[in-house]
Amino acid sequence: MIMGLKLVEVAVTTTVNLHAIQPFPSVSVQSAHLHCIKFPLKRTSEVRALLISESPPPRSSPSGTFRRTVGRQSLVKGEIGNNSGDKGTNRKRVFFLDVNPLCYDGSTPSLDAFGHWISLFFSQVSLTDPVIAVFDGEGGGEHRRRLLPSYKEHRRRFLADRLSVTSQKHAKDRAERAQVVIHVLSKCNVPIVKVEGQEADDVVATLAEQVRPRGYRVVIASPDKDFKQLISEDVQIVCPITELKRWSFYTLKHYLAQYNCDPCSDLSYRSIVGDEVDGVPGIQSVAPGFGRKTALKLLKRHGSLENLLNAAAVRTVGKQYVQDALVEHSDYLRRNYQVLALRRDVKVHLQDEWLVQRDRCHDSAALADLFNLLGQRKRLLTRK
Repeated sequence: MIMGLKLVEVAVTTTVNLHAIQPFPSVSVQSAHLHCIKFPLKRTSEVRALLISESPPPRSSPSGTFRRTVGRQSLVKGEIGNNSGDKGTNRKRVFFLDVNPLCYDGSTPSLDAFGHWISLFFSQVSLTDPVIAVFDGEGGGEHRRRLLPSYKEHRRRFLADRLSVTSQKHAKDRAERAQVVIHVLSKCNVPIVKVEGQEADDVVATLAEQVRPRGYRVVIASPDKDFKQLISEDVQIVCPITELKRWSFYTLKHYLAQYNCDPCSDLSYRSIVGDEVDGVPGIQSVAPGFGRKTALKLLKRHGSLENLLNAAAVRTVGKQYVQDALVEHSDYLRRNYQVLALRRDVKVHLQDEWLVQRDRCHDSAALADLFNLLGQRKRLLTRK
């Protein structure tokens, strides 16, 4: 029983056989029988292990986006396996795998990219530590779009253009890729979590909040800079760096070296400077000259956006153009904060079985099947 409600729990299984899958693009895949753990959620939302519904190009793909956000500093030491570059590495760890960005090469859906990053991840990063894979749910981000219609608007347009051109083929390819990704993760003993109406980022933030009291260190595997707002002694990021062709840890130490600012201020900082990738305009769009250095300086002094705005309402906190911008556009900045803040209250509950040591016995076979399939596809395309 959870919160007085009956829990129905069924093991995750699949009948997908990659050996039986024909080379792309003419793949014929059996339907995956993926049972799920369901919870009575508001508006009939439920946590499911389902076919992945492909999202538009992810907010950050492994094509160097995250590296640009870390100021191109070199993350060299202690970046693989248990050597995560800070103290306390003997603590138990749990990895949250943000899968969608790994399935793209730039803005192009790519199983090759997924195969490359997931094989390195299992063999060099997570090893036997528990891994929880999280996907975007259908309709995720709608509450943010109601606040800010431009939120991820370019990605929705991109997907709409693709669907309008080759909608039937696109849907077929999407389903085929979904089957393959789910098969690999399931065979590698990785639980899959997806909450309808919720973005993966919010699900990860919620589950991270639940797992930390159990004594685990959280490691979020993603190129998405939105997760920087979660950075702490207990939460790290490990990101795929295309230029290095490997995963690199990004810890509290790296954050402090980059910004010389407490990561608790990261959300406030991005609310001021905006997020071009997510379609969130910064203060400079309405107050030219109000840049990143000014934002960091003010946040070091005041700690948070709310403290800064409250101070600006009663006294001068900077140069006249800064003062005017903070007073005149306070609602604008508070809206940005709401849009960019990761939620910690998604209706999903951490399961004990998700935290057991991951059995790696099927990794080699699952990945070999995947790479054989990709090889067949390439040979087929070469003959055409």
